[in-house]
Amino acid sequence: MSTRERALSYHSEGRPGKVKVVPTKPTLTADDLSLAYTPGVAEPCREIAKDPDAVFKYTARGNLVGCVSNGTAVLGLGNIGASASKPVMEGKGVLFKRFADIDVFDIEVASERAEDVIRVCELIAPTFGGINLEDIRAPECFVIEQRLQESLDIPVFHDDQHGTAIISAAAFLNALEVTGRKIEETRVVFSGAGASGLACAQLWLDLGLLRENLLHVDSRGVIYEGRTEGMNEYKARFARTTELRTLAEALEGVDAFVGLSSAGLVTPEMVKSMGPNPLIFAMANPDPEITPDEVTSVRADAIMATGRSDFPNQVNNVLGFPFIFRGALDVRARKINEEMKHAAVQALAELARRPEDEVPDAVRRAYPGERFAFGPDYIIPKPFDPRVLLHVAPAVAQAAMDSGVARETIDCDEYREVLERRIRDIASL
Repeated sequence: MSTRERALSYHSEGRPGKVKVVPTKPTLTADDLSLAYTPGVAEPCREIAKDPDAVFKYTARGNLVGCVSNGTAVLGLGNIGASASKPVMEGKGVLFKRFADIDVFDIEVASERAEDVIRVCELIAPTFGGINLEDIRAPECFVIEQRLQESLDIPVFHDDQHGTAIISAAAFLNALEVTGRKIEETRVVFSGAGASGLACAQLWLDLGLLRENLLHVDSRGVIYEGRTEGMNEYKARFARTTELRTLAEALEGVDAFVGLSSAGLVTPEMVKSMGPNPLIFAMANPDPEITPDEVTSVRADAIMATGRSDFPNQVNNVLGFPFIFRGALDVRARKINEEMKHAAVQALAELARRPEDEVPDAVRRAYPGERFAFGPDYIIPKPFDPRVLLHVAPAVAQAAMDSGVARETIDCDEYREVLERRIRDIASL
């Protein structure tokens, strides 16, 4: 049976789709129902009417995230529409639950207009503890996220931007350590100026990459000062004064390539032209800008990362969004700010540097035959490593408290014990 046939069967057999809603309280007797609904349900309603924050005590809002898409940039499929995005949004809900025990309602908005998506999110915000924006094309995604962050008092996070940026940044910091580089001396070329490409570039700059050492390339070539074709205000922030015009020219002698564009853009000849010990993050999905086999055919000194699970150093967003939202929800953060993102980067990077003998058996079983010693083939933790929850969520929660966006104060040592219980609960799913 082909992958296509298996995937269609997986989604259609039995109960269609991948998610369902189940009650968390007893509903076996008439008395149970009188508490769950009328007349008993009126009591928490009255309490919430008196104190709106009581909604987090008496309902599931504090553990509920809305995954919102309008289907304009779905995976590598492009603008396929709201209904066709629903399998992906259900899948996102599965990942939230599987990795961080967060419940999700997926919301598909039948409009390509940024204003419509913004208004829908504003109107349904009282349902959720946070909103995860997904698969919305650029530049509308930037407008939608910024406006919602300004108008809502719950975390709003566009994973296609910041999830990719956070995971790739953690891998980048570790690749710098492996190769003995300093970030402020490293020259980087980014390929792809959509949501993820621009967000990655900005976060890497925030972490210490120098603007004069960054070149950004899109489908029309180098983004340079004075270029007018295919430009917008978001790309213009990364324009450089340079005579370079093509990706091949930009890669000559540089230290790192970061691809969030399309398959096959980078040739072995381009890789040969890069500097010593090049860092090559070819993250286009499902097919990277250049494959690891193509890189190793011309360079034995490169460190390679992709978005795929069948190659070392997978940059996978599931290492980020479940745990970032977990930490944000558990301190009732008003937003996910830069301090929280940076905390997630550092926590992920530090976890990959832990001794190999600390890697849980569950990870070894999930990746048979692989080594987990920090080095060129292991610069980022594996998605199935349960320690990610214990490292990232507390780091994010602490950063939220330190930066003043948390509405609850927690003890992070006690919090880790709570998270360990969640891991046991997740294992039973």
